[in-house]
Amino acid sequence: MNDLLNTFLGSIYGTANWVWNLITLDSSIPWQQNYFYGLLLLSLFVWALEYCFPWRKNQKIFRKDFWLDGFYMFFNFFIFAIFISGFFSVLELLFSQIGWTMSSLALIDLSPYPVWAGLLIFFVINDFVQWFTHIMLHRFEFLWRFHKVHHSVEEMGFAAHLRYHWMENIFYKPLKTLAVMVVGGFEPSDAYMIHFIAVMIGHLNHANIRLTFGPLKYILNNPVMHLYHHAKELPKGQMPGVNFGISLSLWDYIFKTNYIPQDQDGNYALGFDGVEQFPKTFWGQVTYGFKPSSKAKNPDK
Repeated sequence: MNDLLNTFLGSIYGTANWVWNLITLDSSIPWQQNYFYGLLLLSLFVWALEYCFPWRKNQKIFRKDFWLDGFYMFFNFFIFAIFISGFFSVLELLFSQIGWTMSSLALIDLSPYPVWAGLLIFFVINDFVQWFTHIMLHRFEFLWRFHKVHHSVEEMGFAAHLRYHWMENIFYKPLKTLAVMVVGGFEPSDAYMIHFIAVMIGHLNHANIRLTFGPLKYILNNPVMHLYHHAKELPKGQMPGVNFGISLSLWDYIFKTNYIPQDQDGNYALGFDGVEQFPKTFWGQVTYGFKPSSKAKNPDK
């Protein structure tokens, strides 16, 4: 029991110290691995693109819920990471005690290949896992009630990328960890660049810019596809939704969940039925999914 408690508290302290070192530019962290300022600079860059090349020209640069989404961005990326790190460290310790480790469960050994090839394979596998999980978030009512936080965005912008309920970390993390475990031959810490590329694609997908990547639209997710994923009205017969891609659109085209509307002016109503009554505050949104379903349908009652 003491080992579990020490692991739990030690992980929280270590993660908090890591975040502090990021903010204070501690020399122990290479500049290219500084997620805090990397996220800040990336956000400013994509925000500048929105200002210079807006797709929906009637949308204000400080759009609806801009500051709320900005808070979500740093909360989910750093603050919540501190608290949840202890739980996952305890799980790793328990798994190691029964002989389950990253290397013992690896099904694919990437050590004979160049690092870039291994990271690319990891990126593709990890993205597929997230695509599949994303569909589950839409298909099952219990999961959808938490995912509604992300779909409560009514005006799309870069920071909407990281507006999501903290429970989604709980849903995604085990499957993403499994993706890491089945791919052996490289250290997960080497994947920082792949992780940051995924964040960049996510920012662009939610930004108020019209970008399709040309012929690469069949591989890379893009703002046109993803905006329609957030559309309030979906095409008939396309429930629980369309365009579930995270970084890659590839899976949607393979499994026929892709949809690109002919009208691409970008002025679609976003959200879901009843989004007008959805809580508008951070606290109201993060507690919404835990309410009994009869109350969750109308949070004002």
